Amino acid sequence: MPDPVTLQWAGLTHSGSRKPRNDDSLIAFASSPGGAEILPASGSRSLDLQDLVFAISDGMGGGNAGDLASSLILQRMTEIIPETFKIAASGFHPDCLGHLGDAIRSVHDHINAAAVTDHTRGMAATLALAWFTPENLYLANVGDTRIYLSRNLDLQQLSRDHTNAWSQWKRGEIKEIQYRNHPRRSALFEVVGGGHPQVCPHFAAVPYLPGDRFLICSDGLIDGLWERHIANALAQPPTPDTSARVLLDRAIENAGVDDTTLFVIDVPSANFPKNDP
Repeated sequence: MPDPVTLQWAGLTHSGSRKPRNDDSLIAFASSPGGAEILPASGSRSLDLQDLVFAISDGMGGGNAGDLASSLILQRMTEIIPETFKIAASGFHPDCLGHLGDAIRSVHDHINAAAVTDHTRGMAATLALAWFTPENLYLANVGDTRIYLSRNLDLQQLSRDHTNAWSQWKRGEIKEIQYRNHPRRSALFEVVGGGHPQVCPHFAAVPYLPGDRFLICSDGLIDGLWERHIANALAQPPTPDTSARVLLDRAIENAGVDDTTLFVIDVPSANFPKNDP
């Protein structure tokens, strides 16, 4: 049997210039029968006997409500996702996407229930989450925090922005420059919390391949970088740490007003040894 896949990753965050507080939150954790183990923002870890989860949430709301909403969402994910191992231990094959959907709906209700004071009323956040198992990548997103795949020099957005402007762009009705200047580019119709009675995330299951590189990022990165800039940076061979730093520095130089947060995650080719002829 091949050796277990080992992921390498790097995460960075920067507080924007419009306010002193960073409303973005990021987390990396290992999920196993023992629960969640919080991992450093940058590192390397095998998928042997554990799953690896990376998530970014961009909070919104007055006062400290945005910061609170984003951190609460990620904390709740560390509590809920490891429950799949309990399901497997009971003899059932866990439905990861179904479990992820239940988790997000539970977090959505939790955020709404916590928004009971003037300070927290209406608080909400986006979410982009990548859940790597030994067999597959399961992802979910709500709002405009994105997940990209860079494979063989090709860039693909795996997530979906929950805005009408993004849908117009992807349908070919407007160009990228029109999308970037659209007056309602940030008008989200899906968020976690916000007093909305329901949340409808986007889900996908994506088999990962040797040499794949994934990017999770808040909209602060998109403010400063066009699609071709992201594609070029991710296609370069340096480590996730180098790529993450290049992306963050360029985004801040070009924009830098909003909070900017990202993970770069590599599936090294060495994880997949060649078969003998």
